[in-house]
Amino acid sequence: MTRPWVLRMQWHDLCFMHWSVPADALQRTLPRGVRLDTFGGQAYLGVVPFRMEGVSPLGLPDVPGLSAFPELNLRTYVTVNGEPGVWFYSLDVTQPLAAGLARTFFHLPYRHSRMWVNRQGGVTRYASELRVSGTPGGGQFAGAYRPVGEALRVSGDSLEAWLTDRLRLFSADRAGHVYRGVIDHRAWPLRRAQVEVRVNTLAAPLGLTLSGPPHALHAQRLDVRAQWIERVL
Repeated sequence: MTRPWVLRMQWHDLCFMHWSVPADALQRTLPRGVRLDTFGGQAYLGVVPFRMEGVSPLGLPDVPGLSAFPELNLRTYVTVNGEPGVWFYSLDVTQPLAAGLARTFFHLPYRHSRMWVNRQGGVTRYASELRVSGTPGGGQFAGAYRPVGEALRVSGDSLEAWLTDRLRLFSADRAGHVYRGVIDHRAWPLRRAQVEVRVNTLAAPLGLTLSGPPHALHAQRLDVRAQWIERVL
């Protein structure tokens, strides 16, 4: 039986920044039944800044002060029961109520952060700092990015598709039960991105330092809808 779509949202000025990392460093952070996914044997950790707009239950209007906010994710890629998806280590937002609702109902590690975003001349400047010091999951990011070149034609067996074309997310509650969420959207409107990262401590709690230039992709806007999560393990 197909589950109903319950949530709508728009993602704006999104940048996929990915670094290759040791696979064993990530596998040991995942709960039982969640397997790290790799591309050609290589694991990747992604930092993804963007702006959320139009976040609301499907069929309802936007809520002032709650339906638009910046978001910054730290993520990797996994399979559960052979199904590929995204695993989030942290999701930072400026909206504490949205963070609390997502933690409660989607079992996602949302956190309340101070964030600053400015887009001018095609360049997005982005900064984030966790509001509560000592909270697990890292704390600071500052950088800038802009799209470059023409729109990409992404083949299904490419690294670009593997990193971005994922319509499943997985999360776990405090008891270790694993849940799956399903999203839907059109194909990503991807371009290459030019990136400057000044500060990035998001992966520090994993014992990792993300240094050097990342593999970087940009998407201007994507309209998304989401289903309610369901327990799979």
